Amino acid sequence: MQTKSRVCTQGLVMDFLAVSQQAAIAAYPWIGKGNKLEADGAGTGAMRERMNTIDMNGKIVIGEGEMDEAPMLYINEELGTGVGPLVDIAVDPVEGTTLMAKGQENSLTVIAVAERGSLLHAPDMYMKKLAVGPGAKGCIDIELSLTENMMAVAKALGKKVEDLTVMIQDRPRHTALMNEVLSAGARLKLFSDVDITGAIATALDGIDVDILVGTGGAPEGVIAATALKCLGGDFQAKLLPQDDQEWNRCRTMGIDHPENPLRLDDIIKTEDCFFVATGITDGVLLSGIKKTENGNMKTCSFVTVGGATKNAQYIDATFFKN
Repeated sequence: MQTKSRVCTQGLVMDFLAVSQQAAIAAYPWIGKGNKLEADGAGTGAMRERMNTIDMNGKIVIGEGEMDEAPMLYINEELGTGVGPLVDIAVDPVEGTTLMAKGQENSLTVIAVAERGSLLHAPDMYMKKLAVGPGAKGCIDIELSLTENMMAVAKALGKKVEDLTVMIQDRPRHTALMNEVLSAGARLKLFSDVDITGAIATALDGIDVDILVGTGGAPEGVIAATALKCLGGDFQAKLLPQDDQEWNRCRTMGIDHPENPLRLDDIIKTEDCFFVATGITDGVLLSGIKKTENGNMKTCSFVTVGGATKNAQYIDATFFKN
């Protein structure tokens, strides 16, 4: 039985929190073992098993993505008991697989959930991204230069441009953006992987990030946009198909004009959405999983909910050894 009921209910949010926790715990044994495919497979298996127990009509609209050649929760896969709300699901059981395989920081499990038909079906290709927190919502424009956007964000936040912190992934393709930040006198904060964390950081107190900018995976962009919508921030993007095959893939997935800029409401069309993440290794956003001397597993998760109940919270949990 299919019903068009609210997605942002405490019960469904807590169900997906459990999904995120179990996926992270399943991936934990593979930290630092150099095998990202095994880690991804473990997280995927645990995620699929737990989601199939939830009372919902769930559909995967963004799976893990073919770039990683990983075991996928595939696009259009249906999950849940078949009874309950119609929901779109975007997932990455192990975001930052390479980081985790090397025992490095900032790997986590991420899930975005929204009412059916409201998440952009983003092809697995590159996307230009621009993210800010609530204080600069409505002030950015991805078609303007980074310098113009920095000036607009600084004005909105009541800061000087030189007091802004701009987060950019440390890649050769971003050299021009890095130089633009430094030429404007702003602070540059580089990171190696997982731009979802950087996008969310713009909207959180206590993390010194004002803007995230750069080119990264489109599926991760949709997940980050969902989190920012819940947090009251802003996110804009532009798909960057590299060849005819990618252009055709966009059109196959219902994106007739991939060259057009995507505003936040184009990427996530509803307020009835939520985002869940659980740390696997320690990172900017979350602490990683810790195993106690007696075998218990401690997790740290972040949950943010949109709609009338808009809120965000960190949730620490302990899973006792059987």
